[in-house]
Amino acid sequence: MPLNRRKFLEKSAVTGAGVALAGAVSAPGAQAAEAKRGAKRYAFTVLGTTDLHGNVFNWDYFTDKEFDDKDHNDVGLAKVSTLVNRVREEKGRRNTLLIDAGDTIQGTQLSYYYAKVDPITAVGGPVHPMAQAMNAMGYDAAALGNHEFNYGIPVLRKFEQQCDFPLLGANALDAKTLRPAFAPYSMHRLRTPHGRDVKVAVLGLTNPGIAIWDKANVQGKMTFPGLEEQAAKWVPKLRSMGADVVIVSAHSGSSGTSSYGDQLPYIENAAGLVAEQVPGIDAILVGHAHTEIPEYFVTNKKTGKQVVLSEPLKWGQRLTLFDFELVWEKGCWKVEKVGAKVLNSNTVEEDPKITKLLGDEHEKVVAYVNQVIGTNAAEMTSVEAPYKDVPIIDLINHIQADTVKQALAGTEHAALPVLSQAACFSRSARIPAGAVTIRDVAGLYVFENTLEARLMTGAQMKAYLEYSANYFVQTAPGAAVDPAKLTNANGTPDYNYDVVSGLSYEIDIAKPAGSRVTNVRFEGQPLADDAKFVFAVNNYRANGGGNFPHVAAAPLLWSNSDEIRNTMIAWVKAKGAIDPAAFAAVDWKLTREGTPVF
Repeated sequence: MPLNRRKFLEKSAVTGAGVALAGAVSAPGAQAAEAKRGAKRYAFTVLGTTDLHGNVFNWDYFTDKEFDDKDHNDVGLAKVSTLVNRVREEKGRRNTLLIDAGDTIQGTQLSYYYAKVDPITAVGGPVHPMAQAMNAMGYDAAALGNHEFNYGIPVLRKFEQQCDFPLLGANALDAKTLRPAFAPYSMHRLRTPHGRDVKVAVLGLTNPGIAIWDKANVQGKMTFPGLEEQAAKWVPKLRSMGADVVIVSAHSGSSGTSSYGDQLPYIENAAGLVAEQVPGIDAILVGHAHTEIPEYFVTNKKTGKQVVLSEPLKWGQRLTLFDFELVWEKGCWKVEKVGAKVLNSNTVEEDPKITKLLGDEHEKVVAYVNQVIGTNAAEMTSVEAPYKDVPIIDLINHIQADTVKQALAGTEHAALPVLSQAACFSRSARIPAGAVTIRDVAGLYVFENTLEARLMTGAQMKAYLEYSANYFVQTAPGAAVDPAKLTNANGTPDYNYDVVSGLSYEIDIAKPAGSRVTNVRFEGQPLADDAKFVFAVNNYRANGGGNFPHVAAAPLLWSNSDEIRNTMIAWVKAKGAIDPAAFAAVDWKLTREGTPVF
């Protein structure tokens, strides 16, 4: 339901008055400076996380062991909690706020389990582990991320109820009333040793791409205008309400780019533009982009003021600290200085308070993902999937195509051939020979995408393949080929390189982007431009994610509300056995002047 504005403001004032009520003594250096100049000063710290994606423990449910990567990062709120406790001890608990920039309830099997297997929406259902952990840590506010909408609005609303802090989204509007569907902001009071409290406003902004990526869940219910537009509306209001400090928690990167091209009139990664265009902001906690930005200053065009941005690395690998120094001038508090840095969660142990709190939930999920659901005739891995046609990606396409064929049986489109797209979501996915568990299959498809069938032509499929081939770095004939340097051209992530089953084709990496795909064939014959196909495609791609051509405008023939991951698990359960020999084929390859690269 849309918020009644008067009730929201009353609620916000009460909530704000109850957050971080007492102050602390200034640092010795500040005291000396104050005594020298007679000025009143106060310092406080805002701690920030983002893109936690369901990580509480330093654990990888897909590999069934402690998380580790090449940089030996650690993940999870249990680690972050230890960092938070240390900062609070150093700064004084009442001189800190703890906020988040979104993407909280999706991403691990822990979060999936409590959305789908033992759902928080059931009568008498459990409290979401992320709500339990964040409540225990004393979060003050969190912005909505786009992945908050993956499981539907009812799950999100239940999670919201379970949190002891507000979920903020000034640009998440009720589609009918165009009023905020969530709290736009929260107001917090920090008590100083010098009389008047410091009022800190946290404005939450989420990602306009939700309208594309989760269209099935939000269409007709919520709308998501641009971050700059809504920040320009709300920041002056917050200042007029007496906010001494305005912080934006934005589930939006800082690059100014959009993965969905011009399909929306709003920028996906707009945090830097908000800082540049909207006066009155002191700091922005950046999310969504999964990059690490310890400290980045943007100059506001209207005021010339420097706005500090910081993005801590995803999954709880980093914690941002915004350190504010305020001075009392002309009857109000002014920000004299603000800086940012990040702390690495791999430097501390997990907080036993958090691990004890959620130990039972963790064990339930470990048991769930280790259930055996079938057998596999030969090991398959995704290590070489970004540059070779490998059986493990063929498995995804085989299951998707099989599912769509069954769904369209008996319809007017049943006779059309089915093509399918898949991407390498994880280079460490592995389905072993022998017993196959839920986590083996789930680890191959780590996103909550659902499956659709779209009607495409041969010409459109050629354009689709050509766009996908932008992923490769142009490499001249005869030049050495290093697989580690061959992919991700112009920052294209692995999940935006699609391979298509049902066609055979070559990608000439010696040619410039836009003219690489050659020898495209269907059933051994050159692909006709006017040929018609059913295209099995995930909803992210079908709704414009990655800005691939034609697919978003292609006629929808069928869609499914169940995650592709679940479809794959059910398929393996039903078959009881996987045999790569039954579906694996080399349909695409990288070439240079007709010569295979590998």
